[in-house]
Amino acid sequence: MARRSERDPDRGAAAVEFALVLPVLVLIIVGIIGFGHAYHVQTVLGNAARDGVRILALSDDADAARQAMDAAIASAAPAVTLTDDQITVTPTPQCASGAGVTPGNARVTITLEDFQPLGGFFTLDLTGTAAMRCTG
Repeated sequence: MARRSERDPDRGAAAVEFALVLPVLVLIIVGIIGFGHAYHVQTVLGNAARDGVRILALSDDADAARQAMDAAIASAAPAVTLTDDQITVTPTPQCASGAGVTPGNARVTITLEDFQPLGGFFTLDLTGTAAMRCTG
């Protein structure tokens, strides 16, 4: 049976290595969570823009489109709040229905500026944009 000496030179080496690696691992995990949250908000903005442009293309009602986008964002990401300045609704003049009118495109853009997924270490500008051919 091998006998250990009283002064093992490797004693505590694993603890020191773990202490050196732990901050890097924590930073990686926090970064993954932050970018995952940013990706989720980006997806919510895109889906809300699609819902709004669908209503805009069918009814040519910008107020109804805004309400649909607000409802979609509120249900999918309650922590995300937008002002009317951050939502751009652009129906083309051809969206008006009538005889001899060629349908055009409606476009909706939602911009969330200075989104901070990691509590202020950096900011992102997220945008959800959708366009659809007018039918109504």
